[in-house]
Amino acid sequence: MKQIVKEPAQEAMQAAPENVLLGAGKKLLFTTKRPSVIMESGTGMYISDTEGREYLDFVGGWAVNALGHSPVALQKALAEQASKLVLASPAYYNKPQLEFAELLTHISGMDKVFFASSGAEANECAVKLARKHGALHLDGACEIITMKQGFHGRTLAMMSATGKPAWKELFEPKAGGFIHVPFHDLDACFAAVTNRTCAIMLELIQGEGGVNEVDEAYLYGLRKICDMYGIALIFDEVQTGLGRTGKLFAYEHYGIKPDILTLGKGIGGGFPLSAMLTTEPFDLFNAGDQGGTHSGQPLAMAAGHAVVGEILRLNLADNAERQGRAILQGLGELANQGLLARPRGRGLLIAFDVSEGSAAPLAEACMRNGLLINVTNPATIRLMPALIVEKAHIEEMLRKLELSLREAIVMAE
Repeated sequence: MKQIVKEPAQEAMQAAPENVLLGAGKKLLFTTKRPSVIMESGTGMYISDTEGREYLDFVGGWAVNALGHSPVALQKALAEQASKLVLASPAYYNKPQLEFAELLTHISGMDKVFFASSGAEANECAVKLARKHGALHLDGACEIITMKQGFHGRTLAMMSATGKPAWKELFEPKAGGFIHVPFHDLDACFAAVTNRTCAIMLELIQGEGGVNEVDEAYLYGLRKICDMYGIALIFDEVQTGLGRTGKLFAYEHYGIKPDILTLGKGIGGGFPLSAMLTTEPFDLFNAGDQGGTHSGQPLAMAAGHAVVGEILRLNLADNAERQGRAILQGLGELANQGLLARPRGRGLLIAFDVSEGSAAPLAEACMRNGLLINVTNPATIRLMPALIVEKAHIEEMLRKLELSLREAIVMAE
Protein backbone atom coordinates (compact mmCIF):
# COMPACT_ATOMS: atom_id res chain seq x y z
CA MET A 1 0.00 0.00 0.00
CA LYS A 2 1.31 3.40 -0.94
CA GLN A 3 2.16 5.55 2.07
CA ILE A 4 0.48 8.92 2.16
CA VAL A 5 2.97 11.62 3.06
CA LYS A 6 1.83 15.05 4.25
CA GLU A 7 2.99 17.82 1.98
CA PRO A 8 4.56 20.86 3.65
CA ALA A 9 1.62 22.96 2.45
CA GLN A 10 -0.81 20.72 4.36
CA GLU A 11 1.18 21.00 7.57
CA ALA A 12 1.47 24.76 7.18
CA MET A 13 -2.26 25.09 6.62
CA GLN A 14 -3.06 23.26 9.85
CA ALA A 15 -1.06 25.78 11.86
CA ALA A 16 -1.80 28.77 9.65
CA PRO A 17 -3.02 32.10 11.02
CA GLU A 18 -6.58 33.14 10.35
CA ASN A 19 -5.75 35.36 7.36
CA VAL A 20 -4.03 32.46 5.56
CA LEU A 21 -6.95 30.14 6.24
CA LEU A 22 -9.42 32.72 4.95
CA GLY A 23 -7.42 32.85 1.74
CA ALA A 24 -8.26 29.18 1.29
CA GLY A 25 -11.90 30.24 1.23
CA LYS A 26 -11.32 31.28 -2.35
CA LYS A 27 -11.19 27.58 -3.16
CA LEU A 28 -14.84 27.24 -2.16
CA LEU A 29 -17.47 27.70 -4.83
CA PHE A 30 -19.23 30.97 -4.05
CA THR A 31 -22.79 30.50 -2.84
CA THR A 32 -23.19 33.15 -0.13
CA LYS A 33 -21.43 36.07 1.52
CA ARG A 34 -19.71 35.13 4.77
CA PRO A 35 -18.09 37.26 7.48
CA SER A 36 -14.30 37.08 7.80
CA VAL A 37 -14.25 34.67 10.73
CA ILE A 38 -13.65 30.93 10.90
CA MET A 39 -15.70 28.97 13.41
CA GLU A 40 -13.70 26.31 15.22
CA SER A 41 -15.47 24.97 18.32
CA GLY A 42 -18.70 25.17 20.22
CA THR A 43 -20.33 24.06 23.46
CA GLY A 44 -23.97 24.48 24.35
CA MET A 45 -25.24 27.93 23.40
CA TYR A 46 -21.80 29.27 22.43
CA ILE A 47 -19.55 28.95 19.39
CA SER A 48 -15.95 30.20 19.10
CA ASP A 49 -13.77 31.20 16.16
CA THR A 50 -10.10 30.53 15.48
CA GLU A 51 -9.11 33.78 17.18
CA GLY A 52 -10.78 32.72 20.42
CA ARG A 53 -13.76 35.07 20.10
CA GLU A 54 -16.93 33.59 21.60
CA TYR A 55 -20.45 34.19 20.30
CA LEU A 56 -23.84 33.56 21.86
CA ASP A 57 -25.57 31.64 19.07
CA PHE A 58 -29.20 32.57 18.39
CA VAL A 59 -29.03 31.23 14.83
CA GLY A 60 -28.49 27.64 15.95
CA GLY A 61 -27.37 26.45 12.53
CA TRP A 62 -30.71 27.68 11.11
CA ALA A 63 -32.73 25.82 13.75
CA VAL A 64 -30.54 22.72 13.41
CA ASN A 65 -28.61 22.59 16.71
CA ALA A 66 -31.54 21.48 18.82
CA LEU A 67 -29.30 20.41 21.71
CA GLY A 68 -26.75 23.18 21.24
CA HIS A 69 -23.19 22.77 20.01
CA SER A 70 -21.39 19.43 20.43
CA PRO A 71 -23.96 17.85 22.78
CA VAL A 72 -22.61 14.94 24.77
CA ALA A 73 -25.52 12.66 23.83
CA LEU A 74 -24.75 13.10 20.13
CA GLN A 75 -21.02 12.64 20.65
CA LYS A 76 -21.56 9.36 22.48
CA ALA A 77 -24.09 8.04 19.98
CA LEU A 78 -21.84 8.75 17.00
CA ALA A 79 -18.74 7.30 18.64
CA GLU A 80 -20.52 4.14 19.76
CA GLN A 81 -22.26 3.49 16.44
CA ALA A 82 -19.15 4.33 14.39
CA SER A 83 -17.34 1.55 16.23
CA LYS A 84 -20.04 -0.93 15.15
CA LEU A 85 -21.43 -0.09 11.72
CA VAL A 86 -21.43 3.17 9.76
CA LEU A 87 -23.27 2.09 6.62
CA ALA A 88 -24.55 -1.26 5.42
CA SER A 89 -26.74 -0.48 2.40
CA PRO A 90 -30.34 0.65 2.03
CA ALA A 91 -30.93 -2.87 0.69
CA TYR A 92 -30.79 -4.19 4.27
CA TYR A 93 -32.42 -3.40 7.59
CA ASN A 94 -30.21 -2.21 10.41
CA LYS A 95 -31.02 -2.08 14.10
CA PRO A 96 -30.73 1.71 14.67
CA GLN A 97 -32.98 2.29 11.65
CA LEU A 98 -35.74 0.10 13.04
CA GLU A 99 -35.45 1.58 16.52
CA PHE A 100 -35.63 5.14 15.24
CA ALA A 101 -38.53 4.37 12.91
CA GLU A 102 -40.45 2.96 15.86
CA LEU A 103 -39.75 6.05 17.96
CA LEU A 104 -40.66 8.61 15.28
CA THR A 105 -43.89 6.97 14.22
CA HIS A 106 -44.91 6.57 17.87
CA ILE A 107 -44.43 10.21 18.85
CA SER A 108 -45.78 11.68 15.59
CA GLY A 109 -48.92 9.59 15.24
CA MET A 110 -47.90 8.67 11.69
CA ASP A 111 -47.52 5.10 10.42
CA LYS A 112 -44.59 5.01 7.98
CA VAL A 113 -41.26 6.80 7.62
CA PHE A 114 -38.62 7.30 4.94
CA PHE A 115 -35.22 8.64 6.00
CA ALA A 116 -33.08 11.04 3.98
CA SER A 117 -30.27 13.52 4.60
CA SER A 118 -31.78 16.99 4.04
CA GLY A 119 -35.08 18.78 4.30
CA ALA A 120 -35.21 19.27 0.55
CA GLU A 121 -34.85 15.51 0.04
CA ALA A 122 -37.66 14.82 2.49
CA ASN A 123 -39.86 17.32 0.67
CA GLU A 124 -38.97 15.77 -2.70
CA CYS A 125 -40.08 12.43 -1.29
CA ALA A 126 -43.36 14.00 -0.13
CA VAL A 127 -43.98 15.40 -3.62
CA LYS A 128 -43.25 12.05 -5.25
CA LEU A 129 -45.59 10.29 -2.84
CA ALA A 130 -48.37 12.82 -3.47
CA ARG A 131 -47.96 12.37 -7.23
CA LYS A 132 -48.02 8.59 -6.83
CA HIS A 133 -51.32 9.05 -4.98
CA GLY A 134 -52.54 11.20 -7.85
CA ALA A 135 -51.48 8.61 -10.41
CA LEU A 136 -53.21 5.77 -8.57
CA HIS A 137 -56.31 7.42 -7.13
CA LEU A 138 -56.93 10.77 -8.88
CA ASP A 139 -56.75 9.90 -12.58
CA GLY A 140 -53.16 11.02 -12.94
CA ALA A 141 -53.45 14.31 -11.02
CA CYS A 142 -49.95 15.73 -10.45
CA GLU A 143 -50.17 19.42 -9.51
CA ILE A 144 -49.34 20.61 -6.00
CA ILE A 145 -50.59 23.86 -4.53
CA THR A 146 -47.98 25.70 -2.43
CA MET A 147 -47.91 29.08 -0.68
CA LYS A 148 -46.28 32.32 -1.69
CA GLN A 149 -43.49 33.30 0.73
CA GLY A 150 -43.04 29.63 1.59
CA PHE A 151 -39.73 27.78 1.45
CA HIS A 152 -39.17 24.08 0.77
CA GLY A 153 -35.53 23.73 -0.27
CA ARG A 154 -33.00 24.35 -3.03
CA THR A 155 -33.27 21.38 -5.36
CA LEU A 156 -34.77 22.27 -8.74
CA ALA A 157 -38.17 20.85 -7.79
CA MET A 158 -38.19 22.49 -4.37
CA MET A 159 -37.16 25.83 -5.86
CA SER A 160 -40.25 25.49 -8.05
CA ALA A 161 -42.35 24.56 -5.04
CA THR A 162 -41.03 27.55 -3.11
CA GLY A 163 -41.84 30.02 -5.84
CA LYS A 164 -39.64 32.88 -4.63
CA PRO A 165 -39.83 35.69 -7.22
CA ALA A 166 -36.03 35.97 -7.24
CA TRP A 167 -35.80 32.31 -8.29
CA LYS A 168 -38.34 32.51 -11.10
CA GLU A 169 -35.83 32.83 -13.93
CA LEU A 170 -33.07 30.74 -12.35
CA PHE A 171 -32.00 27.36 -13.71
CA GLU A 172 -34.80 27.03 -16.21
CA PRO A 173 -36.38 24.72 -17.05
CA LYS A 174 -37.15 23.81 -13.46
CA ALA A 175 -39.62 21.12 -12.46
CA GLY A 176 -43.20 22.14 -13.18
CA GLY A 177 -46.48 21.23 -11.59
CA PHE A 178 -46.56 23.71 -8.70
CA ILE A 179 -49.32 26.30 -8.31
CA HIS A 180 -48.57 29.20 -5.94
CA VAL A 181 -51.34 30.92 -4.02
CA PRO A 182 -51.25 33.67 -1.37
CA PHE A 183 -50.75 32.48 2.19
CA HIS A 184 -53.97 32.69 4.25
CA ASP A 185 -56.22 33.19 1.20
CA LEU A 186 -58.53 30.20 1.41
CA ASP A 187 -60.65 31.36 -1.53
CA ALA A 188 -57.55 31.56 -3.75
CA CYS A 189 -56.51 28.06 -2.69
CA PHE A 190 -59.99 26.66 -3.30
CA ALA A 191 -60.09 28.31 -6.72
CA ALA A 192 -56.73 26.78 -7.61
CA VAL A 193 -57.95 23.22 -7.03
CA THR A 194 -58.66 21.37 -10.27
CA ASN A 195 -58.89 17.77 -11.39
CA ARG A 196 -55.09 17.94 -11.79
CA THR A 197 -54.47 18.73 -8.10
CA CYS A 198 -52.98 15.93 -6.00
CA ALA A 199 -51.82 17.84 -2.89
CA ILE A 200 -51.61 21.07 -0.91
CA MET A 201 -48.23 21.70 0.72
CA LEU A 202 -47.29 24.36 3.28
CA GLU A 203 -45.22 25.29 6.31
CA LEU A 204 -47.24 25.93 9.47
CA ILE A 205 -44.88 28.79 10.22
CA GLN A 206 -43.12 30.26 7.21
CA GLY A 207 -39.53 30.53 8.43
CA GLU A 208 -37.61 31.99 5.50
CA GLY A 209 -40.69 34.04 4.62
CA GLY A 210 -40.34 36.02 7.85
CA VAL A 211 -41.93 33.81 10.55
CA ASN A 212 -45.55 34.00 9.39
CA GLU A 213 -47.77 31.71 11.43
CA VAL A 214 -50.72 29.88 9.90
CA ASP A 215 -54.21 30.71 11.12
CA GLU A 216 -56.21 27.85 12.63
CA ALA A 217 -59.39 28.53 10.66
CA TYR A 218 -57.40 28.68 7.43
CA LEU A 219 -55.65 25.39 8.19
CA TYR A 220 -58.98 23.79 9.04
CA GLY A 221 -60.27 24.98 5.65
CA LEU A 222 -57.30 23.40 3.86
CA ARG A 223 -57.96 20.09 5.62
CA LYS A 224 -61.59 20.27 4.53
CA ILE A 225 -60.60 20.94 0.90
CA CYS A 226 -58.24 17.97 0.91
CA ASP A 227 -60.84 15.68 2.44
CA MET A 228 -63.49 16.87 -0.02
CA TYR A 229 -61.39 16.12 -3.10
CA GLY A 230 -59.29 13.24 -1.80
CA ILE A 231 -56.04 15.14 -2.19
CA ALA A 232 -53.05 14.96 0.16
CA LEU A 233 -52.30 17.58 2.79
CA ILE A 234 -48.53 17.96 3.29
CA PHE A 235 -47.02 19.79 6.26
CA ASP A 236 -43.41 20.86 5.81
CA GLU A 237 -42.17 20.78 9.41
CA VAL A 238 -38.49 20.72 8.48
CA GLN A 239 -37.96 23.83 10.62
CA THR A 240 -40.88 23.62 13.06
CA GLY A 241 -40.77 19.95 13.99
CA LEU A 242 -39.47 18.26 17.15
CA GLY A 243 -40.01 20.89 19.81
CA ARG A 244 -39.15 24.11 18.01
CA THR A 245 -42.58 25.72 18.41
CA GLY A 246 -43.34 24.61 21.97
CA LYS A 247 -44.86 21.27 21.03
CA LEU A 248 -43.20 18.24 19.49
CA PHE A 249 -44.88 19.04 16.16
CA ALA A 250 -46.37 22.35 15.12
CA TYR A 251 -49.55 20.67 13.86
CA GLU A 252 -50.36 19.78 17.48
CA HIS A 253 -51.12 23.45 18.15
CA TYR A 254 -54.06 23.16 15.77
CA GLY A 255 -55.25 19.58 16.22
CA ILE A 256 -55.15 19.12 12.45
CA LYS A 257 -53.18 16.13 11.22
CA PRO A 258 -51.52 15.96 7.79
CA ASP A 259 -51.39 13.04 5.40
CA ILE A 260 -47.68 13.59 4.86
CA LEU A 261 -45.20 15.22 7.26
CA THR A 262 -41.59 16.20 6.62
CA LEU A 263 -38.87 16.72 9.23
CA GLY A 264 -35.27 17.90 9.04
CA LYS A 265 -32.91 20.39 10.66
CA GLY A 266 -33.21 19.67 14.40
CA ILE A 267 -33.87 15.95 13.94
CA GLY A 268 -30.14 15.23 13.76
CA GLY A 269 -28.91 17.99 16.05
CA GLY A 270 -26.25 18.91 13.47
CA PHE A 271 -25.85 15.53 11.78
CA PRO A 272 -27.32 15.53 8.24
CA LEU A 273 -30.69 13.81 8.60
CA SER A 274 -34.32 14.23 7.57
CA ALA A 275 -37.49 12.18 7.40
CA MET A 276 -40.78 11.97 5.58
CA LEU A 277 -43.64 10.41 7.51
CA THR A 278 -47.07 9.40 6.29
CA THR A 279 -50.16 7.38 7.12
CA GLU A 280 -50.94 3.80 6.13
CA PRO A 281 -53.15 4.70 3.11
CA PHE A 282 -50.21 6.57 1.56
CA ASP A 283 -47.82 3.61 1.71
CA LEU A 284 -47.87 3.56 -2.11
CA PHE A 285 -44.34 3.28 -3.48
CA ASN A 286 -43.26 0.27 -5.49
CA ALA A 287 -39.74 -1.10 -5.22
CA GLY A 288 -37.40 1.36 -6.91
CA ASP A 289 -39.77 4.35 -6.78
CA GLN A 290 -37.85 5.96 -3.95
CA GLY A 291 -34.47 5.41 -2.32
CA GLY A 292 -31.06 6.85 -1.57
CA THR A 293 -27.58 5.55 -0.88
CA HIS A 294 -27.51 6.99 2.64
CA SER A 295 -31.18 6.44 3.49
CA GLY A 296 -31.47 4.97 6.97
CA GLN A 297 -27.72 4.54 7.42
CA PRO A 298 -26.89 3.35 10.96
CA LEU A 299 -24.73 6.35 11.91
CA ALA A 300 -27.48 8.84 11.06
CA MET A 301 -30.11 6.70 12.76
CA ALA A 302 -28.10 6.54 15.97
CA ALA A 303 -27.62 10.31 15.84
CA GLY A 304 -31.32 10.98 15.29
CA HIS A 305 -32.42 8.58 17.99
CA ALA A 306 -30.04 10.19 20.49
CA VAL A 307 -31.16 13.73 19.64
CA VAL A 308 -34.88 13.04 19.65
CA GLY A 309 -34.45 10.98 22.80
CA GLU A 310 -32.87 13.95 24.56
CA ILE A 311 -35.61 16.30 23.32
CA LEU A 312 -38.13 13.96 24.91
CA ARG A 313 -36.15 13.21 28.07
CA LEU A 314 -35.46 16.87 28.85
CA ASN A 315 -38.95 17.97 27.77
CA LEU A 316 -37.39 20.59 25.51
CA ALA A 317 -40.66 21.37 23.74
CA ASP A 318 -41.96 22.82 27.02
CA ASN A 319 -38.71 24.70 27.48
CA ALA A 320 -39.09 26.15 23.99
CA GLU A 321 -42.57 27.38 24.80
CA ARG A 322 -41.50 28.90 28.12
CA GLN A 323 -38.29 30.54 26.89
CA GLY A 324 -39.98 31.72 23.71
CA ARG A 325 -42.48 33.70 25.78
CA ALA A 326 -39.59 35.27 27.67
CA ILE A 327 -37.88 36.28 24.42
CA LEU A 328 -41.07 37.81 23.04
CA GLN A 329 -41.59 39.72 26.28
CA GLY A 330 -38.07 41.13 26.08
CA LEU A 331 -38.45 42.02 22.42
CA GLY A 332 -41.76 43.68 23.25
CA GLU A 333 -40.00 45.95 25.70
CA LEU A 334 -37.46 46.91 23.04
CA ALA A 335 -40.34 47.54 20.64
CA ASN A 336 -41.94 49.87 23.19
CA GLN A 337 -38.70 51.87 23.11
CA GLY A 338 -38.96 52.15 19.34
CA LEU A 339 -35.88 50.01 18.72
CA LEU A 340 -37.65 47.30 16.72
CA ALA A 341 -41.14 46.38 15.54
CA ARG A 342 -43.60 43.50 15.35
CA PRO A 343 -41.99 40.80 17.48
CA ARG A 344 -43.71 37.53 16.63
CA GLY A 345 -43.38 33.78 16.53
CA ARG A 346 -44.09 30.67 18.52
CA GLY A 347 -41.73 28.77 20.79
CA LEU A 348 -38.15 29.31 19.68
CA LEU A 349 -38.91 30.38 16.12
CA ILE A 350 -39.13 34.14 16.50
CA ALA A 351 -38.72 37.22 14.33
CA PHE A 352 -38.93 40.99 14.51
CA ASP A 353 -38.73 43.85 12.02
CA VAL A 354 -36.33 46.75 11.71
CA SER A 355 -36.21 49.59 9.22
CA GLU A 356 -35.77 48.60 5.58
CA GLY A 357 -32.16 47.84 4.75
CA SER A 358 -30.94 47.79 8.34
CA ALA A 359 -31.23 44.05 9.11
CA ALA A 360 -27.81 43.13 7.73
CA PRO A 361 -25.97 46.01 9.44
CA LEU A 362 -27.69 45.06 12.69
CA ALA A 363 -26.53 41.44 12.35
CA GLU A 364 -22.98 42.70 11.78
CA ALA A 365 -23.18 44.90 14.89
CA CYS A 366 -24.50 41.97 16.91
CA MET A 367 -21.64 39.79 15.73
CA ARG A 368 -19.12 42.42 16.82
CA ASN A 369 -20.83 42.33 20.23
CA GLY A 370 -20.69 38.53 20.45
CA LEU A 371 -24.23 37.64 19.33
CA LEU A 372 -25.29 35.69 16.23
CA ILE A 373 -28.69 36.43 14.67
CA ASN A 374 -30.19 35.61 11.27
CA VAL A 375 -31.30 37.98 8.50
CA THR A 376 -34.26 36.68 6.47
CA ASN A 377 -34.79 39.83 4.39
CA PRO A 378 -33.57 43.46 4.46
CA ALA A 379 -36.04 44.34 7.23
CA THR A 380 -36.44 41.13 9.24
CA ILE A 381 -34.36 39.33 11.86
CA ARG A 382 -35.01 35.72 12.86
CA LEU A 383 -34.00 34.05 16.14
CA MET A 384 -33.70 30.22 16.34
CA PRO A 385 -31.66 29.36 19.44
CA ALA A 386 -31.06 25.82 20.61
CA LEU A 387 -33.92 24.23 22.54
CA ILE A 388 -31.68 24.14 25.63
CA VAL A 389 -31.62 27.96 25.90
CA GLU A 390 -32.07 29.29 29.43
CA LYS A 391 -33.11 32.56 31.10
CA ALA A 392 -29.50 33.76 31.48
CA HIS A 393 -28.87 33.29 27.75
CA ILE A 394 -31.98 35.28 26.90
CA GLU A 395 -30.98 38.11 29.21
CA GLU A 396 -27.52 38.18 27.62
CA MET A 397 -29.05 38.15 24.13
CA LEU A 398 -31.37 41.04 24.93
CA ARG A 399 -28.51 43.12 26.37
CA LYS A 400 -26.33 42.56 23.32
CA LEU A 401 -29.22 43.11 20.95
CA GLU A 402 -30.17 46.42 22.58
CA LEU A 403 -26.54 47.57 22.50
CA SER A 404 -26.29 46.66 18.82
CA LEU A 405 -29.60 48.34 17.96
CA ARG A 406 -28.46 51.57 19.60
CA GLU A 407 -25.09 51.36 17.83
CA ALA A 408 -26.86 50.85 14.51
CA ILE A 409 -29.05 53.90 15.13
CA VAL A 410 -26.01 56.04 15.90
CA MET A 411 -24.24 54.83 12.75
CA ALA A 412 -27.32 55.56 10.66
CA GLU A 413 -27.37 59.14 11.95
